[in-house]
Amino acid sequence: MGIEPIGFLTILVGLLAMRLGYRAAFVSVIVAALFGAAAAILIGGANIQPAHLLLGFAIASMLARPSETAAAVAAVRAGQPGFWLLCLVVYGVASAIMIPRLLAGGPQIVPLGTSEYANTGTTVPLGPVSSNFTQSVYMIADLICFALTVAIASTQAGFRTVTSAVLAFAAGNVLLAVLDIGTYTTGTQALLDFIRNAQYTLHLDDEVYGLKRIVGSYPEASAFARATLGALAFTGTLWLCGRYSPWTGPLAVASLVLVVLSTSSTGLAGTPVVVLMLYLTLMLRGGFHPSRPLSSAVALCAPIVIAAVTLAVLLNDAAAETIRSYFDLLIFSKSSSDSGIERSSWNAYAIQNFFDSLGIGVGLGTVRTSSFPVALISSVGVLGTAFYLLFIASALLRRRGVPGSFPADVRMAARNACLALIIGDTLAAPSIEQGLLFYVLAGLACAEPEREFQEIEVAAHRPVGLRA
Repeated sequence: MGIEPIGFLTILVGLLAMRLGYRAAFVSVIVAALFGAAAAILIGGANIQPAHLLLGFAIASMLARPSETAAAVAAVRAGQPGFWLLCLVVYGVASAIMIPRLLAGGPQIVPLGTSEYANTGTTVPLGPVSSNFTQSVYMIADLICFALTVAIASTQAGFRTVTSAVLAFAAGNVLLAVLDIGTYTTGTQALLDFIRNAQYTLHLDDEVYGLKRIVGSYPEASAFARATLGALAFTGTLWLCGRYSPWTGPLAVASLVLVVLSTSSTGLAGTPVVVLMLYLTLMLRGGFHPSRPLSSAVALCAPIVIAAVTLAVLLNDAAAETIRSYFDLLIFSKSSSDSGIERSSWNAYAIQNFFDSLGIGVGLGTVRTSSFPVALISSVGVLGTAFYLLFIASALLRRRGVPGSFPADVRMAARNACLALIIGDTLAAPSIEQGLLFYVLAGLACAEPEREFQEIEVAAHRPVGLRA
């Protein structure tokens, strides 16, 4: 076990955040989720990222506050969205422990982690792998993060704190992407080595069409593009709703530009879907309205601008050929490339594992895939997939609060960001673990700070003898 320099800094930040309060400790977790290529602590071949280390400090801060701890526990009780996530985590951890052992030696798998067999780049017989443990730990951390988010965001002050922290994440994502490009251009990439020390393969210096593949603070371009899709959906929704416009507008535009220039097929394929989702959200929220000139202008002009740009490109043969070649290389011909063929084979074996296991899955963290739905059915089977869908439906699809209010707009932004991350995961996820940011957004999407005032009003009208 070894503590890296960024680990000492993380511990220092965690101790300082605890002194500032539980909200500050949780904000540090959200912002630290940026550092996807960093390892604060190395334990053998396992990496403990800064965000997961800071989550421990956030938990300690919450445990000192009985009311917030009770709210976190209540977030996973029966009838709440967190209950279905709890079911998924319990089933997933149980499957990681038992299924690879019960079905050992049967189906051929592409292991996510290291197994007892030599790594030859091909399939191995089913059995326990190192990622059964690490993925279980990550999923438990995701559950805790979701519960803490719901508890903190259930008050007006906490709700605004979490919202501001997600905006800080989006701003940090843009800043680190610019630093990635700048250091690569000037040959000073070593300046970012302290946040790129994780013990797994990092693709930091790749180019496509003479463009640097933007990775920001992540291991590869697809991970950066996925996170940026989520940031685009969150900031774009708030901007269209007129919330924090001086910040959300520039962040949305910067995220859109960066995800398109990232040279990631995940980003290029996911961006049109996210942009369409934003436009549909705008129209469903009200579309044209005199009191919202910005959103009305976007609703009116967006189709015209897109049509004009498309026509201009088509009329310019050189531009059209360049763009066509760019998209062909990264999307349309991706399936015939070496990496595309390899990723397709991962999915094919994973789907076969689902049928070989008679639909129960081969265990959380056992197999490597290149698509979230495939990872879901192959790892946790029909039952785990049902738990996940019930969680998503109850957390993201249920209407809460008064439409058009600040909490409702933020919940809508968080919902859209979750859907954007799911889109990114569908295109490239190796496992079912979606990261702390996803579960922060999911918690924000189902938090109801409006109840704080309702509880105060109920207490105020309660007979004196019945007040606590």
